[in-house]
Amino acid sequence: MKKILFIILLTTVFSCSKNPENLVQYIDGYWEIESVTLSNGDKKEYKINQTVDYISVNDSLKGFRKKMKPRFDGKYETSKDAETLQIKIENDSLNLYYSTKYANWKETILMANDNKLKIVNQRNDVYLYKRFTPININQ
Repeated sequence: MKKILFIILLTTVFSCSKNPENLVQYIDGYWEIESVTLSNGDKKEYKINQTVDYISVNDSLKGFRKKMKPRFDGKYETSKDAETLQIKIENDSLNLYYSTKYANWKETILMANDNKLKIVNQRNDVYLYKRFTPININQ
């Protein structure tokens, strides 16, 4: 009986372990920065944001991120600038590799779900985003 309970417990623990591939489904969409915790422990809260990040990922795990400025009519203003990105699963982590004509860098997804996205960059600064919900005064 103890053996059976141990096997059930072991199976439960391993089935609940995080698979970074499961996080990919949540990345796509509009994200508003909520806070940044710097590597030295300082934390900055963002109560109001003039821009949001739009992340688009296709089935081949490639896409882009760009800054969008929400308008009150539910539409967005943006420039033509975008950071191309590629998602890779490496060492049980989900990594985002960004590229512009000026720089290349990597970020790692720490957590992602329907409403929150947590990312750490190469300087060990942790960014917490919340899913952006546009304000539409025409409703």
